[in-house]
Amino acid sequence: MIGILIITHGHLGDSLVDCAEHVLGQKPDKIATLAISKQDDPAVMITKGQALVAELNSGAGVLVFTDMYGATPCNVVSALLQAGAVEGVAGVNMPMLVRAMTYRHEPLHVLIEKAVSGGREGVVYFNREQCERYEPS
Repeated sequence: MIGILIITHGHLGDSLVDCAEHVLGQKPDKIATLAISKQDDPAVMITKGQALVAELNSGAGVLVFTDMYGATPCNVVSALLQAGAVEGVAGVNMPMLVRAMTYRHEPLHVLIEKAVSGGREGVVYFNREQCERYEPS
């Protein structure tokens, strides 16, 4: 099973995992979060991230999510990457995380495709008129 690590500003990652557990109805194995605040030393956070990657990697690899490309959490993720073993995806959201948790038995490159497409497809504009079609009579 592919490990999942979520490195975000503050406790966003914890909240995403809690919500995903609610949606899926179970606590997933091999998932961890790392919250980064503005007071944290990035070098220390990289060391913590390396330890978490080692814990999560059972041989199938680790997918590391972050919230915003180019920000400090993403820079920490960048220091953890190892081609084919530890890969990163920025822009984590609920549809992306739920999709990733669902396809963790697939190879890492397939999981990345599923996660990114889930995140992209989960961003949908809708309006009141569309919602009224689905309201109970």
